[in-house]
Order: sequence, then structure tokens, then C-alpha cells
Amino acid sequence: MIKWTMKLCFFHSLQNPLPQRLYLPFKPKTLPTHFPDSAKHIQTSAQVSTDAQTTPVPSSVQKGNFSPTSISYSKLLSQCAASKSVGVGMEVHAHIIRCGCSGDQSLRNHLINLYSKCRFFRHARKLVDESTEPDLVSWSALISGYAQNGLGKEALSAFREMHSLGVKCNEFTFPSVLKACSITRALVLGKQVHGIALLTGFESDEFVANTLVVMYAKCGEFGDSRRLFDAMPERNVVSWNALFSCYVQSDSYGEAMDLFQEMILSGVRPNEYSLSSIINACTGLGEGSRGRKIHGYMVKLGYEFDSFSANALVDMYAKVKGLEDAISVFEKIAQPDIVSWNAVIAGCVLHECHDWALQFFGQMNGSGICPNMFTLSSALKACAGLGFEKLGRQLHSFLIKMDTESDSFVNVGLIDMYCKCEMIDDARVLFNMMSKKEMIAWNAVISGHSQNGEDIEAVSLFSEMYKEGIEFNQTTLSTVLKSTASVQAIKFCEQIHALSVKSGFQSDVYVINSLLDTYGKCGKVEHAAKIFEERPTEDVVAFTSMITAYSQYEQGEEALKLYLQMQQRGNKPDSFVCSSLLNACANLSAYEQGKQIHVHILKFGFMSDAFAGNSLVNMYAKCGSIDDADRAFSEVPQRGIVSWSAMIGGLAQHGHGKRALNLFNQMLKYGVSPNHITLVSVLCACNHAGLVTEARKYFESMKEMFGVVPRQEHYACMIDLLGRSGKINEAMELVNTMPFQANASVWGALLGAARIHKNVELGQRAAEMLLALEPEKSGTHVLLANIYASAGMWDNVAKMRRLMRDGQVKKEPGMSWIEVKDQVHTFIVGDRSHSRSREIYAKLDELFDLMYKAGYAPMVEIDLHDVEQSEKQRLLRYHSEKLAVAFGLIATPPGAPIRVKKNLRVCADCHTAFKFICKIVSREIIVRDINRFHHFKDGSCSCGDYW
Repeated sequence: MIKWTMKLCFFHSLQNPLPQRLYLPFKPKTLPTHFPDSAKHIQTSAQVSTDAQTTPVPSSVQKGNFSPTSISYSKLLSQCAASKSVGVGMEVHAHIIRCGCSGDQSLRNHLINLYSKCRFFRHARKLVDESTEPDLVSWSALISGYAQNGLGKEALSAFREMHSLGVKCNEFTFPSVLKACSITRALVLGKQVHGIALLTGFESDEFVANTLVVMYAKCGEFGDSRRLFDAMPERNVVSWNALFSCYVQSDSYGEAMDLFQEMILSGVRPNEYSLSSIINACTGLGEGSRGRKIHGYMVKLGYEFDSFSANALVDMYAKVKGLEDAISVFEKIAQPDIVSWNAVIAGCVLHECHDWALQFFGQMNGSGICPNMFTLSSALKACAGLGFEKLGRQLHSFLIKMDTESDSFVNVGLIDMYCKCEMIDDARVLFNMMSKKEMIAWNAVISGHSQNGEDIEAVSLFSEMYKEGIEFNQTTLSTVLKSTASVQAIKFCEQIHALSVKSGFQSDVYVINSLLDTYGKCGKVEHAAKIFEERPTEDVVAFTSMITAYSQYEQGEEALKLYLQMQQRGNKPDSFVCSSLLNACANLSAYEQGKQIHVHILKFGFMSDAFAGNSLVNMYAKCGSIDDADRAFSEVPQRGIVSWSAMIGGLAQHGHGKRALNLFNQMLKYGVSPNHITLVSVLCACNHAGLVTEARKYFESMKEMFGVVPRQEHYACMIDLLGRSGKINEAMELVNTMPFQANASVWGALLGAARIHKNVELGQRAAEMLLALEPEKSGTHVLLANIYASAGMWDNVAKMRRLMRDGQVKKEPGMSWIEVKDQVHTFIVGDRSHSRSREIYAKLDELFDLMYKAGYAPMVEIDLHDVEQSEKQRLLRYHSEKLAVAFGLIATPPGAPIRVKKNLRVCADCHTAFKFICKIVSREIIVRDINRFHHFKDGSCSCGDYW
């Protein structure tokens, strides 16, 4: 079905209370079979009439000239009882008293029957009490009235009183008494009544037998119910209906379906009640195809237009087939009642067609049908779905006029509506006004705070709920854990974990998955892994949470292993799993495995998913293939800001500054507003390409043009750019005028600029600030030592090395990774642990012989070890990135590009060496270091030696 947007223009007729009344038949306005594409206006301006209930009254009574000779009192009272015309019946009662006939037991019984059916039990009971010897008919009428109106306790009380007076039941009384036992689930009394029926011989009566079957079934004794049913000598359609309607009401849908099939095979023709019950069974089982067959059977038997059957069909199609089918059935109902309207409105809400739900609601209101609690609950959900806070307020006002403020179900619906309309303060006012706050209300308001990003408030509310001793369920725990993950409150997560174990929810799949997600987002991957291993059941959500946790915390290999395990166990991935795996491949620079995940995305039909599409762009960009990233970007169906930011950032990392800026301008033309992440990518693009003028323009106009206030990362990009381009004074001026204290990224940018331009003074100041901010980081010492070395200040270099040794600051070892045949190989400097080390070192020796002949000279001055020149040359030769490239040359097909990732900045000697190697072997070498990508091809690098 095509969903379309709409605007609610008029919503009237909710200003006055709508009392119950007898409505005239109406022909509802039908909806088109095919839903329109364009937005429609919903008009619900028809006013609801408030006329009083009326019933035809005999003219003789109206004129006051009624006499017993004109019509029988008994016949007239029977007519009043049948039409429930209690007002007319009272007038007749007055005539009976005036003419002295009130002592007539037959008339008294008619009056008792009338008052009982019309729920005027005080009048009926008074008539029974005034009888000197109330007979069986009087008691039966009273008991029947109680039972038919759901007053089981009152009916049984009257039965006990009748029984104590020695009045015996007959075939008309037993069904009412047994129905009262069903209502109250009074199994013991029901068995006693069964015994009386057995002794008096009424057990074999058709009506008594049917009500006995129902009574046992309603009391949960399906075995006894079935035995009684099987023992019946003659079973008509009412008998069959009695049993399988009980199965349906007890959610035993499969048994109901089997019994229905048995009934058909026995030759009993189903009626409208049989068919509506079995349609409900199809709904419960979620079997739309079987429901459609029953629908065909219903048409064949001529019950298609029966209200019970039609309402059941609308409900069934809406829940298990499609909304179009439900609407099609609804349109054919000549006079929809409140159940019909509720079914189709609830169906629209279920399918998130909230605009259609409100249009049906308006049509119902205009037709004269008064909404009830179920209607208004669905309407509130529709308002919540569309964010129609004004209409939601009107419905709230209407509910107040209906005096439903104390109804917890209604209040929860209102809280949910206000929360989803981002009116959390109104929701809290309503919640605080509730005299009795049950669990469902707490859940609604906690969920509301969580959905609106007020996670600390959600966590605090749960603490308050727990202190007050309110019960909680898996929904409560899952919601609170979601907020706990957002604020990364690991201690609170551990407390909820303990509470879930204590309360018996540790095996609940929702709680397990929420704990997995929370531990993962809080960085406690080992805790998440333990929960994952101990979980009782497997599902895609658990795998997704665990794979995501591994991906986020740079355990990409574990994420890929878990995905293989997931596939082996027959679990089909969803788009979120694929997105997480692509992020893992991006972090590992696992290009080949990323391509395989891309194939799975195509196979499972996730290409239209925004998350998967954006992750593809990011993966290809970070795996060194900007062309693949560009193709993936062009295939994203609806490009949001994440898509554009990923592509612009990818181009920036690959040194395509001008292309990145062109794409940014194209994004602006499409009307997509940049966020702070996009602008960081734009400034990085300018930085990597040395575009100082362009960077100044974007940085200085961020707030005015895009409404984005520059953050630390924007300042860091700009300072890095100015420093790299030699504008040291301008960079320092920007540092001094920043609206906040410079962080490590700013001083790191200045230290990098000092290294490039050999500015010892700037390097010393930047290093001093960095050591104060991040004393444990070894990179600061190393960079400052490099600055001293480039200036020939070897005493200072030695001093820095002593400081590192005395302060137990260990230099982070350089590590490089390369992926070959779905396996990631890791190398460190001088590494000989690889199975093919002999071939790798032989290849390097071969390459260096060729490089020396081509004019290569090792840059020994960048090595800070206090060793001989020859030893420095040896150390430079076996850097981790050189080992990875050599392995790539012997392990990949000729001509294939070599993709290497390094955890640190690529060293100047390796950068020079790769320019020689790529030309010698006629291969493209792609190196991703901590800052950017370097594409070595035909003797040059894409960075233009500017990195």
C-alpha cells in the first residue's frame, strides 16, 4: 500500500459530549480501492446529534385512553421487553396498578422479565420480594437478567436464594445459572448445578447440555467439556459453536480449527457465529491464507454481509493479511457498527497508516456512531504517529468530558501520545496527576523520556519506581538499559543486570539483547561476550549487538568470525548486521571481505536500506577504493546528510580536495544542510589539499551560512591547515582567540606543524601542553625528538629518550595490516614470525637492490636509535609497512593493487621507498595511515608529499 502524507484541516464535533442514542441507519462514505499518491485533507465536520432515545409507543398509551380490553397487558409487556422500552413498560406498569391487576402473578412475571432485561434490577428485585410465593418463572426472569448483563455474582446469589426456598430449576433456569458460573469461573458450584441437572433429568436438554459444555470450557476444564460434548446424542450447530468459541476465547486456536473441520466433516452446516469464531481463530494463528478460504466459504453460504462475520473479517485481514483487504471488506458493510469502525481504524494504526486511521475516525464521527474507549485509544496512537499534538489535545478534552480521567488505560494512551509528540512536560503533568500509577504508566513515561533523549531522567524515574516497590517487566528493563547505554552508565548497567537475575528476567530475550547492547556501547565487550555465550536462545538481534560491539571497539576480526558462525547456524542477517560488518571491514581495511558483505547485501535485498548504503560508501572509502565508494554513493536511493558526509570525508581522506568541495556544493544545491561532521570533512579536504583560501571561507561563514557554531575539531582542522602551510603566526593567533581552551588535537596539530617546518620553539611549547594533557601518550615525545633530530640537536634527542625511559613511557609500536584471501596479516618492525618470512625478506632485499640502482637513498636521519648508520639502515629497511607491501607482492596476483593499513603516520623513508617500488613493480600501492590515504602509482603519491 502506498503511504501518503496529509494535513488535518478541520476537526470538529469533539467539543460536546456524545451521549448514547439510537442512531438511524446511514450509508458511509467509501474510500477508493486504490490509495491516492497525493496528500488529502481530512474533514470531519459533521456534528453528532444528541437526541434522546426514542421507541415507538402505542398511541392508546400516549393519549392516556389505554384500557385492558384494547390489548393484552402480557402481550404489550412482552413487546416492551423485546425492544427494551423501559419507559413504555413503566407506563403500562402504572396502568396495571391503577386497574388493580398488580396481584396477577403472570403480569408480575412479565414485569420482572422487562425490568431485568432493561437492567432495572432494583425494580425487578422489589417485585420478586413483594411476591408472597415467587414462582420459578419470577426467579428465572431475575437470574436470566443478571446473567445476560454480566452480573454473575448477583445471578448466583439469586439462585441460592431460590434453591433454599425449594423452587426447582427447569430447562430455562439451568442455562442462566450455568452462564453465571461461567462468568464468575465458579467451577465447584457449576459441578453442583451439573449434579442437580443430572438428577432432575435436564442434562440431556439441548440448551442445558450446551451451557454445561461452555461452563466447563470457560473454567479451564477442556477435557470435561469435550467429554460432555462427545456424549451429546445430537449435536447441532449451536453445540459446536459453544465449544470452539470457548477454544478461541482461551487462545486455543489450533484446537478450534480442528473442531471446525470436524464439524464440517460431520455434515453440520456452520452459521454466522461459527464462521466469525473461526475467523478469529485464523487471526490468532496468523494464518491469512486459511482465513481467506473461510471468507470464500462464508460467501458461498451467504453470510458475507453478516455483521459478526464481516467485523471478524476486517480484523483478520488487518492483522494478518493486508490493510487493502480489510478496507475492501469494510466498504461492503451496509451499516458499520462501532466494532466495524474500531477494527478498520485499529488496522490502519497497526499498519502505521495513521492518516487513514484519522480519516476513518472522522467519517465514523460524522456518521453518528459515538466513539468508545477503543476508538479513542486508536485515534490517540494515530495522533502520536503523525505528531498531531493539537488534535491529541482535542481528544484529551473529549475524554475529560466523557469522565474517563480515572481510566488508567486511557491515561497511558495520552501519556504515550504526548511523549511521541515531543510534549514530555505535558506527559509528566498527566503522569503526576494519576492517583494510582501502575507499571504500564511508569513504562510509558520512562519510554517517553528515553525516546526524547532525556536518558538521565529515564534512569532516575526507574530508580524512583523501584524504590516505591512498583513491579517492573522486561519492557521496563529494556527501555532503561537503552537510556543507560546512551549515557554509558556502566555501574547502573551492572546493577540492572543483577536486578534482572534476581527478578528472573535474565533469560528473557529482550533483556538479554538490551544487556548485550548496553555492555557493548559502554565498551565492556568482554561482559557482552559472556552474556552472548550464555544466552538460552539465538536470534539476529543478539548477533547484531555482539557484532556491533566488536566493530565499534576495533575487534573487527572477531566480528567477521561471529558473522560466519551466525551463517553456519542458519540465522539470516538483517541490514544492521551488514552495516556493522561493513564498519568492521572499514576499520580493518579488509577490502575483499567488504566486497563479500556487499554481495550479501545485494543477495538479501538491502541495497535500498540507508544504513547499508551509507556503510558501503564508508567501507570502500576507508579500504582505499574511492571509485567503488563513488559507485556505492550513486546507488544510495535517498541520500541524507550521512551519505553526503561519508562521501565528502572519503574524498578528503584520499586527497581529492577539490572533488570533495565540488560534491559539497552539489549537496547544497540539492537542499541538504550540512552538520558539524560534514564541515569537519570539508575543512579536512582543504587541509589535505592545502586549500587555505577555501578553508578560511568555509570556517568563517559556518555560523552565518549553515547555523553551525565552530567546535574544537573545526578549530583543530583550521590550525593544522595553517600550520602545515607555514602560517605559524596566524595559527597561533587562532589558538589564542578560541572561545575555549585548546585541547590535545589543537596542540597536536601545532606540534605536527613544528615538525614539518623544524620550528623547535613551537615544538617545545606544543609538546609541553600535550604532555600536561596526555602524559601517557608516547607520540608527543617521539615527535619532539624528531624535531630535535631534524635540527641536529642530538643531545636533546638523547634527553627525550631518557625521559621516556625514566617515565616508563613506551613508544607505541608501528603495526601494519594487509588482507590476502580473506585473512588479515599483521606485521611489526623486524617481524619474522610470519610463516612466509623468508620469502618476504628475500623480496625486500631484491627490491632494495633495484631501488638503489634507481637512485633511492635511505633517510637514516629520521631514525632516533643510538646505533651505527648501518644498523639504522637495517631498521628502516624492515619497517612494518615495507614488510606488508613485500608480502602483498608475493601473495597477490601480478597487477593487483596492494592495500596496507598502518596504525601510525607513514614514515618519510617508507613514503619515499613506496614511490620507487610502485614504479619498479608496476603496481598501485595504497597505504592508509592514521591521517589519510596515500596512493602510490607511477613513481608518485596522491598526497603530493603534503601529509
